[in-house]
Amino acid sequence: MDFALSPELKMWREAVHNFVAREIRPVAAEYNEREETMWPALQKGGEQLGLMGMSVPEAYGGSAVDPLAFAIAIEELGWGDGGTALVVAAHNGLGCAPIVMFGNEEQKKRFLPRVVGGRPGRLASLALTEPDAGSDLKGIKTRAELEGDHWVINGSKMWITNSGDADYIVTLVRTSPERSSHSLSLIVVPTGTPGLHVGPPEKKMGLGTTHSHAITYENVRVPRENLLGEAGQGMYQTLQVLDGGRISIGALALGIAQAAFEEAVAYAKQRMAFGKPLAARQAIQFMLADMATEIHAARLMVYHAAWLKQQGRPFTHAAAMAKLYASEMAERVTRNAIQIHGGYGYSREYPVERMYRDTRLMTIGEGTSEIQRLVIARRVLSSMAPLL
Repeated sequence: MDFALSPELKMWREAVHNFVAREIRPVAAEYNEREETMWPALQKGGEQLGLMGMSVPEAYGGSAVDPLAFAIAIEELGWGDGGTALVVAAHNGLGCAPIVMFGNEEQKKRFLPRVVGGRPGRLASLALTEPDAGSDLKGIKTRAELEGDHWVINGSKMWITNSGDADYIVTLVRTSPERSSHSLSLIVVPTGTPGLHVGPPEKKMGLGTTHSHAITYENVRVPRENLLGEAGQGMYQTLQVLDGGRISIGALALGIAQAAFEEAVAYAKQRMAFGKPLAARQAIQFMLADMATEIHAARLMVYHAAWLKQQGRPFTHAAAMAKLYASEMAERVTRNAIQIHGGYGYSREYPVERMYRDTRLMTIGEGTSEIQRLVIARRVLSSMAPLL
């Protein structure tokens, strides 16, 4: 077994890391305080590195990186700013991926080239969650009825990332009345469509550089050909998209944890207490040792899940494990980073405070920790075969 990254992946990691260190990390606190999306960095990242088209084939203007390269990029973006990393991850993995995976040639040519540049109003978004339906996708109430050559959509969504700056929103709707796995479908809804209303950004605990919105659909009419794949396949399509998204969230949490760990190490080395640096105290050393160990374990899990996806092998359970462990690990690491900083860690003058708030979403978004445990438990109870 060779755990070393290829020379190409090492170069990719260095390129993204240097970009983030130059364009994102120095201004992260400022943009978060203003709760503004980092459009200059997103546009430069799209133009220089193809970050806004990582899941899109080159034929449609994308950069089409492999799943491991994608995870590495999201990790590095998370190291710089959690919100910006989430914009990129959701755009690629949730907004573009459904069209790449399930769209026909005409749909790919029509929608994908417009969203790979990182320009304002040109993001891609996926709308699943509703006021009364989060983890329970079968509870979706937003409905689409076929009238002639158009789908007419009515309903509401909430917590939809990137929707306020989206070119289109892939929407999970009910296309048949029964509550079953074959009653849901994915339909692409351009944001200029009459009757589509995107609310103001939600006021959130963290992740100020990414925005989530409530959406209402009032007799929204979209062409029949905007349906992705066949009617009734939306549940299966969505679950496949979310499997990949969980690798992204794991990578994002990993990046935030790495940044918090580095801040904690630097502070422990320079902060004096009782005549010695904090780093000389065993209690602090043990905390740092645990942080380093957990980050390393999470990185192996995230990269393994991405590698399985890259190999075309089943990765649902590996992705669930990686997302579960990495997101909960990041909470522990950022919490301990604040503890090592003491009172300063609670101040917005130090970045660990923001990192702690940013990482809190990672155990909720794209499948809560509880849902991940259900996914993992099903595999444990059906087969004890190891993942490797």
